[in-house]
Amino acid sequence: MAEPSPPPDAAAPAGSQPQEADRLRDMLLAPGYLKMLALCALVGIPVSFAAFWFLVALHESERLLWVDLPHDLGWDAPAWWWPLPLLLVAGLLVGLIASRLPGAGGHIPASGLHAGGTAPHTLPGVLLAALASLPFGAVLGPEAPLIALGGGLALLFRDVARAPVTPQSTALMGAAGAAAAIAAIFGNPLVAAVLLIEIAGVGGPRLFAVLLPALLSSGLGALVFTALGRWTGLGTGSLGLKLSSAPPRLDAPDVLWSLLVAIAIAAAMRLVLGAGQRVAAFTTDAVIVRTVLCALGAAACAAVYALSTGRSPAEVATSGQAALSALASDPHTWGVGALFAVLALKGTAYTLCLGSLRGGPIFPAVFLGAAAGVLLAPLPGLGVIPAMAIGMAAATAATLRLPVSSVVLVALLLDTPGLMPLVILAAAVAFITAEVLPSGRRRPADGGPEAAGAAA
Repeated sequence: MAEPSPPPDAAAPAGSQPQEADRLRDMLLAPGYLKMLALCALVGIPVSFAAFWFLVALHESERLLWVDLPHDLGWDAPAWWWPLPLLLVAGLLVGLIASRLPGAGGHIPASGLHAGGTAPHTLPGVLLAALASLPFGAVLGPEAPLIALGGGLALLFRDVARAPVTPQSTALMGAAGAAAAIAAIFGNPLVAAVLLIEIAGVGGPRLFAVLLPALLSSGLGALVFTALGRWTGLGTGSLGLKLSSAPPRLDAPDVLWSLLVAIAIAAAMRLVLGAGQRVAAFTTDAVIVRTVLCALGAAACAAVYALSTGRSPAEVATSGQAALSALASDPHTWGVGALFAVLALKGTAYTLCLGSLRGGPIFPAVFLGAAAGVLLAPLPGLGVIPAMAIGMAAATAATLRLPVSSVVLVALLLDTPGLMPLVILAAAVAFITAEVLPSGRRRPADGGPEAAGAAA
């Protein structure tokens, strides 16, 4: 039997750099790569400019439709029936865009987030579909249109600059533009970079095979260090800064509940996403009519919520970004009935919008996870803040199937380092649960009828 070949670095002289480091240095110093790197850096400026004004247009339009107009009519909050005409318009416009314009208004949200590289000629349809969906009450976020906007503008910039058109340049420019755009909504470039790495699938399944155990072991290690420090009263030194308020004190019930709650939330979100994929398959035929029906179904959920709870229908309609801030600042104003109602009705509306309108899946998932956490907070030894952290991390990881991005996003939102072990544990457990559960129906890869049946 032949002797196994030595590893690449085995024959290298002592004291020399590993061959992988040499390859990396050669790549970084290659003129073609340096030119592409400079182009990617430059493209961030116009992309960020466009992303800023796109988000401003979405925000101001939503405020006009859901705050200013109801106030002008003498209402403190939109009437219970307010979502019905708005989402009727949204369904009609998105159906027309999806059936008539190139690119079908972008990919259907039920297929998840996609990396950059959107063809520039499809950008008008993507932006129009987002403007027709999000301000009018679609239960979706702006991240998917932003990724498409950034990637499409980056490729347009490359073509204008007459840079070489290769698969490598398309991937690099698309990812750079998408990262610049998505950083605008999260307000943090680190979240954007990590999100794009995981969305693009750099390294394929091997990346997750390495990242997941590292993520899980680091979270458990942090719990062990915390417990030993409390039991012994000793310290090892820390890079942590002194904060104005102390983080919540973690204990054994928090850890136990994080496992159980993460599994339950992941299973629930898996059902929501599977149903969203079935809605997406339903809307591939008779696009206009069925998109309108789904939009009206989402509007009916918001109307029923307002009638049954006396609260604003905007808590079910729209992405949930504003409602999340209200929930986090004063969760005790939400009764048990309102929490059950918003979970059931916003979850149903989210399902319908995932398969019909245009936007991204992140913000409604974060809100649903937070609401589930507040509902479960009275469990023995849990508490509101840890429960919200667990719920947000589990729902985001189960929805996106991007565990590291979910941890970074929730950590940024909470800004409480003491909760990081729970966030990591919940995200890892939810990700594993979502992956091992039986997969649903195959879903369209984009928004067009021609993509029906394509693999996600």
